[in-house]
Order: sequence, then C-alpha cells, then structure tokens
Amino acid sequence: MRTLACTHHEIQGEITAFVSVSWSQVLKVGLIADTHMPGTISDLWPEVIDLFAGVDVILHAGDLHTLSVVEELGKLGPVYVARGNGDVGIVDDRLQDAWVLSLGSFTIGMIHHFPSPVRKTSQQLHKYMRRHFKTVPDVVVYGHTHLESIHDVDGVLCVNPGSPTLPRNQSLRYGHVGVMDLAGDRPLAVLYELFDGGFRAL
Repeated sequence: MRTLACTHHEIQGEITAFVSVSWSQVLKVGLIADTHMPGTISDLWPEVIDLFAGVDVILHAGDLHTLSVVEELGKLGPVYVARGNGDVGIVDDRLQDAWVLSLGSFTIGMIHHFPSPVRKTSQQLHKYMRRHFKTVPDVVVYGHTHLESIHDVDGVLCVNPGSPTLPRNQSLRYGHVGVMDLAGDRPLAVLYELFDGGFRAL
C-alpha cells in the first residue's frame, strides 16, 4: 500500500517539493523528459504508453510545454514534473522547479537542467545537488539536453532519459525514455529506444 506526503520549501529562490512515498515492494518508475508537445506531436507515441503500463510513478524532467502530456501520463499513475525552460507560466501542483522524492527507501532528486557528468567533476556535481536539493540524493533525474545517459557520480545514479520526440536535438522521430526499479540496495535504471510498434533496451 502506498502512502504519500508532500511539503514545499524554497531553496535559493527555487521551489523544491519534498514528497515521501512508502511502498512495500519493488517500485517501478517511468522516466521521461523533453516531450515538447504539441510542437512535436499531439499525443505521445503509443509505445511510451505501452512501456509505462504498470509503473507506479512517472517522473517528467521538464519541457513538456503543455499539461496535456501530464493528463495523458496521469492515466497510468502519479506524475511529477520538474519545470523546464519551456514550461514557464504553467501553474499546476504537479510542476515544481525541483523535486526531492522519497520513493521507498531511496531519495530521488529531479530537476530540468543539470550539469553534464561528462564535463563536470564529481565535486562540482555534488555541490550542485546540495544547492538545489539541500542534500545529496541517491538518484538525480534530469533532462534539457535531449541526450539519453546514465552515470554513476560517486554513488549517485544520474539519469537523463533523453527525449521521446526530439532525440539528441534532431528532428521529430522516435526517441528514448527510461524505467527505473527501486528495490534492494541499489536503484536500477534502464534506457529504452522507441521504434514504430515497440521499444528495446539500450
């Protein structure tokens, strides 16, 4: 059985929402970012809906541009969105500048823009985490770059699910999303490439 509590705090001018979700078994999380709708497509690829069927929570790391995608994903489970630069002016409790979510036994930080783990040192990244999340979480989910990636930064799993509609900032096409399992000692994230009629793990 899931229980949920939410509080909001302001950290250096940004609103960070803190959510606690208790879960007694494996918690499955859908990861998505940079849908850019309806500028790309009017409805999400059906393959995203198929892949996310059965997830417990969906995390959208920003640049959705319209609440319609939240409504569509919300039919599958609770949705939390980190406000992107393209989401200015959208007012909804499901959108915050940053989130700190306690999902099961793990702490998940979510924000739209996060420095590249390839270009920044782990010290710089941990400083960024403490600034935006107040503490260093177990997982950081982010977007903005449209570049799908998974990196371990000194024990912190950093996941960018990429974009399902504009992968790698190219033209409209099938892109990427992710699914994360939260159980045991370590979270497990898998990125998926979408294609017409299905999806495959990277």
